[in-house]
Amino acid sequence: MGLLWSMRPVPGSRIGLRLRKKEVHTPMVVHISVYMGHMSQGFREQAALASVVTERWYMAPGVRRVDITEGGVTGTLFLPPGPGPFPALLDLWGGGGGLVEYRSALLASHGFVSLALEYMTPRTSGGSTSHVGNKYFEAAFTVLKQHPQVCGDRIAILGLSFGTSVALGMAVYSTVIQPRCLVCVSGSHVQQVKGSLSDVFSEINKNVRNTRYDEENRVIWRDLLLPIPTDPTKKVDVGQMKCPVLMIVGEDDQNWPATESAEDMKQMMERAGNSHLLTTLSYPGAGHLIEPPYSPHIRASNFMVAGTRQKLVVLWGGETAPHSHAQEDSWKKTLAFLEEHLYRSTEVTSPSNL
Repeated sequence: MGLLWSMRPVPGSRIGLRLRKKEVHTPMVVHISVYMGHMSQGFREQAALASVVTERWYMAPGVRRVDITEGGVTGTLFLPPGPGPFPALLDLWGGGGGLVEYRSALLASHGFVSLALEYMTPRTSGGSTSHVGNKYFEAAFTVLKQHPQVCGDRIAILGLSFGTSVALGMAVYSTVIQPRCLVCVSGSHVQQVKGSLSDVFSEINKNVRNTRYDEENRVIWRDLLLPIPTDPTKKVDVGQMKCPVLMIVGEDDQNWPATESAEDMKQMMERAGNSHLLTTLSYPGAGHLIEPPYSPHIRASNFMVAGTRQKLVVLWGGETAPHSHAQEDSWKKTLAFLEEHLYRSTEVTSPSNL
């Protein structure tokens, strides 16, 4: 897989490019060619010694993709093959908003119903982060819970970045959302306890003066939630957490203070006596964008600030080899964690039988 995760944009490409799969119902086609000697450019002028075309599929045979626009919720539902019922996940991406489907497609290919939720887009929030409300996420969880092919008491939440804020806040304080377990990637528990989840952005905006830039003028945001507050009203009381939590942390995360947040969560849960619920995977040399494996590592890329037309080049962090190994290891352990906590009963079909 090193041929894939070590790929880089062609020299001369636009700054800030990031390779992501948008149309998950079609494969990503990869052309692999072997040339004489070592080459870094000029491939088109040379004759290849050998070539092959490979297809990388995100949806296994029989997986169904269904557009969801019900109960005020917008997203895409991915259903494994078979009648079910299946355990399910609410799949939440970060503060850039939009609808990202490839992780959900892969999860459904492993036997989980997965709802990729769209939020913080003009269609769902009127172009403002102030519309990121608790009720929207509760409605999405309810849509998933009531689906006839879903085991309503076996639903997890998987969040990346701001999606982690949603997962932690909802799991502790919502009376509607009662997840079986959480997977939290590159996120933080820092948020105002009373109010909407959009208050996370309010706190970030207050600390915008702490924004830093590297030598290439790429934005570093990890300090915007630092130092981790001691005021209990400014962070989720994870001491009240009642379900297992898998925290995935990149120690070179330049976007969120994931390492500091995970350590503070550990201390809070130890004091509360529920630290047995927390599992932390911490990866030296990994950055913020810890995604499903075997895709090119992108240390920095373009980022559109939600609710605005402002485009920045954001430094996510991570070094290519350790970051890519972190993605592979954490994905395998994520699937094992989900299988352990969502398929524990014999009442549902194990993904090993799919």
